[in-house]
Parts: sequence; structure tokens; C-alpha cells
Amino acid sequence: MSLSDQIAIQLPYLRRYARALTGSQKSGDAYVRATLEAALADADLRTCISAGRVELYCAFSSIWNSGADDADPPQTGMDDHTLTAKERIAHIAPTHRQALLLTALEEFSVEDAGKILQIPPSDVEKLVNQALAEIETETASRVLIIEDEPLIAMQLESLVAELGHEVVGTAATRTQALDIFRNAPSGLILADIQLADGSSGIDAVEDLLRLADVPVIFITAYPEKLLTGERPEPTYLITKPFREETVRAAISQALFFGTSRALT
Repeated sequence: MSLSDQIAIQLPYLRRYARALTGSQKSGDAYVRATLEAALADADLRTCISAGRVELYCAFSSIWNSGADDADPPQTGMDDHTLTAKERIAHIAPTHRQALLLTALEEFSVEDAGKILQIPPSDVEKLVNQALAEIETETASRVLIIEDEPLIAMQLESLVAELGHEVVGTAATRTQALDIFRNAPSGLILADIQLADGSSGIDAVEDLLRLADVPVIFITAYPEKLLTGERPEPTYLITKPFREETVRAAISQALFFGTSRALT
């Protein structure tokens, strides 16, 4: 398999990680683009990332941790949310969030996450525990769940409640989601892509975002279709079937960055 084919397979998931890490499709995709541009300019780096997924994330992590000023969109081109995300990032040490996202969202082992972050596996575990502790202290939010599969909806309700948040309602259709949100506005939305009546969770979310600007986490069995980098796409995306740790990590990032357009 050629290097370009290898990267093409992993690229949607690297975009998912970068968007969750930066809190913005625009900034996340810019860091991914900077990583690819660095590989084009450096034959040794191309050889390195041809070794596999871990090495590709290592290259991205190097760009991210270096600051990569040229990777970000020009200041004048940033939307309000991108600016807010950058302000939040500027005031924190992001390594614990990287450790959490690498292990929970991207499902790397602690050994591989340690290689990506260039720290011992034991330190990865400590950083993940620190991040999870911060989730527990996160300000409680009201959550709307848009999911047409009852068992998955129940699982999400239980997990959201365990994290200390209030579920304002569960909708199986676009119309139900609008009705619930109008009666009980939420501070976070978890949304499936395909709904019971054939309607789209994306369309439902776009309706809701006309009423209020709140963070949204999409849940789908086909993430690669929404991680192309070719159009406005979700910042936060969970793959079905999901692990509880993945949902926890996504919720923590969405609430960390506060208000966030689902499609920016």
C-alpha cells in the first residue's frame, strides 16, 4: 500500500482528534494540513509516518506542541468560536487532554499514547486520571439526546446522569428534538446522524442552533463521511459502537470550549 493510501485511511480520524483537541474544525484541520505539508517537505518525516498510525500521530503531536503558528488560520479569518477556543488553549497545559483523547477517543494503548506524547506510559495514566478528575468538577449542564435506538438512548442517558448532568429529554426525530429544545433549552446536544423517521440529525441540530449556540457531539457508525475536511463538518464526533470513556472525553472537550457550532 502506498504512503498516500495509508494516510488517506487514517486522515479522517486524525481530523477527529485534531478538532476535539483544538475545539474547532477550522483550527483542527489546519494543524492536520500543516502536518501533511511538513511531511511533503521532509523525506525523513515521510519515511517515519509510513511506519503506521502511531507515527502519523507522533508527527501531528510534534506540530501541535511546537505551536505551528503558520498552521492556524489568519487572525482576521477566525470566527468567534475559533477565537474563544484559542483563548482557552492559551491558558492551559493541554497534555492531559491529549492523553485523554488519545486513549479514550482514538483508542490508543497507554504505551502508544506515551510514544506519541514522548512520555512514559505511567505518566499517560496519571494525565488521563487528572483529566477525568477535571470532568467530575465540570459545571453541570442540561443535555438533549437525539437518538432513535432506545437501548443506545438509555445508555447515553445513564452515562450523562453519572457525569452529573441533567437530561432534559430524548428525541427520536427532528420534530421531537425541536419540541423538547423549545420547552427545555439545553447546554449540550448529543445527536445521532440517522433518525427514526428518515430525518437527519444534522438537520435537526442546524434547526436547534438557530435557537441557541450550544456545543454538539455527533454519534455515527460512519465517521469518515463527516471527516473529509472538504466542507463545514462536526467538531466533535463519536463512532458507533462507542465506549463510555469516549463519550466522557467528548463531553469534557465540548464543555471545556463552551459554546461551539456543530458545523463551523
